[in-house]
Amino acid sequence: MLRSLVGSEMCIRDRYQRRVRGLCTLLSSKPVMGRMYGKGKGVAGSSLPYKRTPPAWLKVGTRDIVKTIVTLARKGMNPSMIGMHLRDSMGIPQVKQITGRKIVRILKQHKLAPELPEDLYCLTKRAVSMRKHLERSRKDMDTKYRLILVESRIHRLVRYYKRTKSVPANFRYESATASTLVA
Repeated sequence: MLRSLVGSEMCIRDRYQRRVRGLCTLLSSKPVMGRMYGKGKGVAGSSLPYKRTPPAWLKVGTRDIVKTIVTLARKGMNPSMIGMHLRDSMGIPQVKQITGRKIVRILKQHKLAPELPEDLYCLTKRAVSMRKHLERSRKDMDTKYRLILVESRIHRLVRYYKRTKSVPANFRYESATASTLVA
């Protein structure tokens, strides 16, 4: 008798907690939206600090940071790797808070910005490696399906970047010439 009572109590508490969680997701400002090419509906993520001024404990100047960004770009690092390097080795949380400009804008000013945006470059690189894999193993249907998804993402990104004029208007992704974009 005691065990069944405890079990039903647990069931009521679980139902209450589920209901509260559901209300919290309804009241939250961030809508829960499913992924287009995945099954996740995750809303987890970090948010930027409210204060936009550089932290008081940071003793590095703007010029030093810009010099570091330029030298790392000349070594061949892409903007996200530069940001991770600055965060991990120099303790710089956000470059924009300190310099007032993002890393890509600094690179554009010094004429070191990559010709393709980084997300488009990474997707193209992934598609090229998938095609290379499919040449070796033609029966891999899962990779073939994933390649279709990746290439549709590439086409959507190209449309967006043409609209924002980040890539030339005559830019076109073709799977035959994609390996030259990555190399």
